Amino acid sequence: MSKIIELSRSIYDLCKEDPKIIDIMKALGFEQISSPAVLKTAGRFMTIPKGAEMKGIPLEKIKEEFINRGYSVMS
Repeated sequence: MSKIIELSRSIYDLCKEDPKIIDIMKALGFEQISSPAVLKTAGRFMTIPKGAEMKGIPLEKIKEEFINRGYSVMS
């Protein structure tokens, strides 16, 4: 069974449930995600789509990476 990524949830909540998400996000260009302070502040209101838009990273690329790592992506 695959793990589920709900794009409507905050990055903080997703990473708290599955810390491996931090490494995936960091590899995709979200370097600051590995900082506990950033995760606890900005991560509480930031979603993956909002972060992708801010960083200029195509959301489809992020979805594809999660799928390749065994996740199901939900909006």
